Amino acid sequence: MNATRIIGIVLIAAGALGLAYGGFSYTRDTTAVKLGPLELSVQEKKTVNVPVWAGIGAIVVGGLLLVVGGKRG
Repeated sequence: MNATRIIGIVLIAAGALGLAYGGFSYTRDTTAVKLGPLELSVQEKKTVNVPVWAGIGAIVVGGLLLVVGGKRG
């Protein structure tokens, strides 16, 4: 199995996950106030939405890489 086919499979899986979940979220710690020895930190929850066209595009490009990678290799 060559690198082109592996990248194609990863793109197809990432595109399918992007379509299934629609995005992902993460938590970021930030320091709001630092006054001498006292420090107030805040946890911010950020959400990143994955557009539908990006998921479909990743699946299409991954499929093309599998077809082209299969014929070349």
